[in-house]
Amino acid sequence: MGGDPEDGAFDGFLGRLGAEDLQGPQDSLAQIRDLHDRMKRLLEAVLAISSELELNAALRTIVEVSADLVDARYGALGVLNEEGEFADLFTCGVSEEVYEAIGRMPTTHGLLGELVAHPRPMRVDDVQAHPHFRDYPAGHPVMRSLLGTPLLVRGTVYGNMYFADKRSGGPFTGDDERIIAALASAASVAIENARLYERLRRSTEDFQRSLLPDLPELPDVRGLRACARYRPSSSLPKIGGDWYDAIILPDGVPCLMVGDVMGHDLKSATIMSQISNMLRVLAYEHCEPPSYILRRLDEVLHGLHGGPMATVLLARLEERSASTWRLCWSSAGHPPPLLVPADGPARYLPADSGHPLGVTPALARPDHDQLISAGSTLLLYTDGLVESPAHGIDEGLDDLARQASRLRRLPLEEMCDQLLGRRDAHFTDDVALLALRLAR
Repeated sequence: MGGDPEDGAFDGFLGRLGAEDLQGPQDSLAQIRDLHDRMKRLLEAVLAISSELELNAALRTIVEVSADLVDARYGALGVLNEEGEFADLFTCGVSEEVYEAIGRMPTTHGLLGELVAHPRPMRVDDVQAHPHFRDYPAGHPVMRSLLGTPLLVRGTVYGNMYFADKRSGGPFTGDDERIIAALASAASVAIENARLYERLRRSTEDFQRSLLPDLPELPDVRGLRACARYRPSSSLPKIGGDWYDAIILPDGVPCLMVGDVMGHDLKSATIMSQISNMLRVLAYEHCEPPSYILRRLDEVLHGLHGGPMATVLLARLEERSASTWRLCWSSAGHPPPLLVPADGPARYLPADSGHPLGVTPALARPDHDQLISAGSTLLLYTDGLVESPAHGIDEGLDDLARQASRLRRLPLEEMCDQLLGRRDAHFTDDVALLALRLAR
């Protein structure tokens, strides 16, 4: 059977078409596949960075992913402080031996100085031929090509990223520059958010501390040493309603106060300030048993503010003899005092914790008494010291008692610091701690 003439013509056309004529389209398809793969990896990197909550970990991820995406042998991300000097550096491809030879932080001279002084993308095919190049210090790897970009948000320069020497050889490309620019934007926003967070943290904590008495204002009574500590919550908002106070009443008796207003916002802090000031005035004016003072406080709060919810522990510490004190206290829903004797295990003083402020002033509040021997330490605190999502309140109370027993022979200030540091300074709630040591 004879073949189709059209088939013969097509075969002849294919025969005349050389392999070199197909190479161009194949190269284009390969480039498209490569670009698609890089864009996919770029999106995955941005998502990974966005989910990273710790700034340093995010910046390390950015520089490592960036170097991989542009096939760079060396990569670095430098963070500038407010004075325009490098304050932190994250690198890949650089050994510890290099750091030991040249130092950890880069300078703002040469090409890096150009990136800082003129924050715009930079591609250099021959580093040593650039007019701003300066000789490498001893021990620095010789680099031939450079790709750099600033970390910039709304005109503020937070640092820069720079990469050197493609592993495959050749210069960096425009696609490389665009990929680095995208990741530099993610790094810039991460740094800016971290600094805004830190400013807010400092401002709210400073405001909270301004509402608490300074340590020099705590009573200095013969045979009694007092120490107070406050720690904000480890997560925003850091402003809250925890407080401590200690004053000397007109009858010469120290009056101790610790409280916690419900909520974590500016309103809670404002109410806390009002309650602590009212309580101080009422206690000073009446010199009555603590239960009476708390009942009067509840009445005033209901009349003026509609009865805000708060827990309070109010105590009088009366010296009975050279070796004995009498603690008289009343609680409005507050955790119990912890007594740490000079010898023997720490123990919580058993008592009815009562109902919080804000429920009703009509309910009775009992007073409680406890004789305390000289040499003992008394801890009054808010629930943030013993509460944690990782365990229940009972476990937190047991842990505090064990640690306080272990630390009882330390100076009072050091004891308080270690009690707060036992959870690596991570608190899900504010903490107010008032500690008193009765001298032997």
